[in-house]
Amino acid sequence: MSDTSLANPNSPNDNASLTEWLDYMQQIHVSAIDMGLSRVLPVAEALGVVQSAKDDAYVFTVAGTNGKGSTTAVIAQMCQAAGYKTALYQSPHLSVFNERVRINGEMVSDQVLIAAFSKVEAARLQCELTLSFFEMTTLAALLIFAEADCDVWVLEVGLGGRLDVVNIIDPDMAVITNIAIDHVDWLGDNVEDIGAEKAGILRDDISLIYGAIEMPNSVQLAIDKHQANCYQVGQDFSHRDIDAATWQYSNAAVTMQLPRPALSLTNTANALSAVLASPLNVDTHAIEAALQTVKLAGRFDYREIDNRHWLFDVAHNEQGVEFLLAQLLPLWQQHVADQNTAEHADSTPATIKMLFSMLADKDIEKVVQRLTEAGLPISEWFIAEIDYPRAASTEHLQGILVNHVDDAQVHEFERLQAATYAVRAASRPQDLIVVCGSFHTIGEALSALDADNLS
Repeated sequence: MSDTSLANPNSPNDNASLTEWLDYMQQIHVSAIDMGLSRVLPVAEALGVVQSAKDDAYVFTVAGTNGKGSTTAVIAQMCQAAGYKTALYQSPHLSVFNERVRINGEMVSDQVLIAAFSKVEAARLQCELTLSFFEMTTLAALLIFAEADCDVWVLEVGLGGRLDVVNIIDPDMAVITNIAIDHVDWLGDNVEDIGAEKAGILRDDISLIYGAIEMPNSVQLAIDKHQANCYQVGQDFSHRDIDAATWQYSNAAVTMQLPRPALSLTNTANALSAVLASPLNVDTHAIEAALQTVKLAGRFDYREIDNRHWLFDVAHNEQGVEFLLAQLLPLWQQHVADQNTAEHADSTPATIKMLFSMLADKDIEKVVQRLTEAGLPISEWFIAEIDYPRAASTEHLQGILVNHVDDAQVHEFERLQAATYAVRAASRPQDLIVVCGSFHTIGEALSALDADNLS
């Protein structure tokens, strides 16, 4: 048991707001990240969420270094389009906590969350345990899904897999999007260790969708141990572009020409593979309908706001930036072509302005290096410290950037809100503003722009 007091004298009452509950849950455990299931399981069992998922729902669990949010969004949208009552759990959120917990695409209300938090708090006190913020909130989400009697649960792993609280639920279908170096303090500093952690979501005799060409040996060992059926991109399924509006998906059983979604085709193909490998009845009409409507804020999220072109992407590690660039380069070519024929076209070429900030525990140097070496016409960088405990300072960001770009191209601000206003003022209608580096960067920029189209 932690030395933190189990009951906090400032614990919320029945009339407390969602903000008061969220603030309280960040105070009751000694560590924001405390991986392991020994404290979580007794509380989950007391709440009945483990048995409910096992008996009443079909569960997709999605792990991986990048692409989990897009993959879970597509799976959920396809199941919902097929008529299943579908629960979706994702983290972190961009603007409001409710984004993390959705049923049939709708964020649950403050009242539903508060009621679940209260029950989780009562159960943890009964078990005489302390839980982290993520553990408390994840248990609340699972309880909400159980009480709503959802047919399908789509669960995004928060960190790793084996020791993540999501892993208290046995999946019927596992997805690992990819494996790269990230979160080294908790998962290890090599892909074999990280792969072993992420493969911890496997169970005996279930199927695994593996969304990368290269597979660490540790993942193969887990597949063999659990006698899991593995479907791997490049071997068992593939996808390719057809034109601006369509793409093709193929596996051993089907070849489908489908509408292009607003999300990555790589993650979409992983999601479709998971749905097709499941026993759920999701037909072509449901798949097409889902692809035409699915969206996820902050994932290659292109918007026009205040007569400016914005692209928001949560890329925060080297692999994530590679993913971003693979989509950004063709978008930029099309953007330039569009701007050359627009009414405001002039002799001054369009450029890219970067609104950028990251967490201090990420490999900022590699991210900046890849962005600056990509051959994109980035004319200016606008940087500021995120309002988050692990944020990199503006001085730290600037010290890395000046190793790669001219000092005159870097503009420093105390807060991201000010940097957002500055990049908007410095840009022209033909420019593209790219916002990236962290979920928190995107969230603060959207908040500054009052862009609340997140539902």
